[in-house]
Amino acid sequence: MKLDDITISKAIIESWSKDLVDSLEVDVAIAGGGPAGLTAAYYLAQQGMQVALFERKLSIGGGMWGGGMMYNKCVFQEESLKILEEFKIRTTKYQEGYYLTDSLETVCNLCSSAIQAGVKVFNLISVEDVMIRREQVTGLVLNWSAVGLANLHVDPLTIRAGAVIDATGHAAEVAKIIVRKIGRKLYTDTGDLVGEQPMWADLGEYAIIENTKEVYPGVYVAGMAANAVFGGPRMGPIFGGMLLSGQKMAELLKKRGQ
Repeated sequence: MKLDDITISKAIIESWSKDLVDSLEVDVAIAGGGPAGLTAAYYLAQQGMQVALFERKLSIGGGMWGGGMMYNKCVFQEESLKILEEFKIRTTKYQEGYYLTDSLETVCNLCSSAIQAGVKVFNLISVEDVMIRREQVTGLVLNWSAVGLANLHVDPLTIRAGAVIDATGHAAEVAKIIVRKIGRKLYTDTGDLVGEQPMWADLGEYAIIENTKEVYPGVYVAGMAANAVFGGPRMGPIFGGMLLSGQKMAELLKKRGQ
């Protein structure tokens, strides 16, 4: 069979453009493709919701690829084992209460499971603003990550979403945009981002689940963004809380009828 270069290009452009057009109005839009964002996306799609996930980097998975200090192993506590089993991620017991996974297998399985569940994942796209109507976030303003890196003046595009999840990790980018644009109106003690505390895995892993909740009308925080917004400790290369946070987020939105 003779291959035609233009047909190859048309196949990519037409199919990708259709995916984006079909995602201009979704039930849930997720900013950030780390472990919490991917887990939330998977469970939301399993519930039949239309979910679009936007990751500013070329690769998704957040910091999980590198495990701890580029040793590509991830640690999980026992509470997260059922989630790992659902994603068919193999575990090795290190000692009582501590389980290891291969970080590369973990990210690949999270991503594959989310996509096969129906999640549309768009990498290399950044969230540069939010759409607000009557003091509620109703969508995201998107642009190519390369536009920001090159400091180009290129206008963005907008999508509408029934709910927005900030899963952008330590940066809590969506929450920061809200504060910068409309002031200190977050559901925190100060109305602003409280900021993450120093590393304390034991407290951080439980705080991240507690802090997984609504932060502004229409906006929810999951993963490390939750602790960055509400003031919990970071926890380093233990990832069970990330998965449990994503699972809790999906349950929360289901209860609220998103």
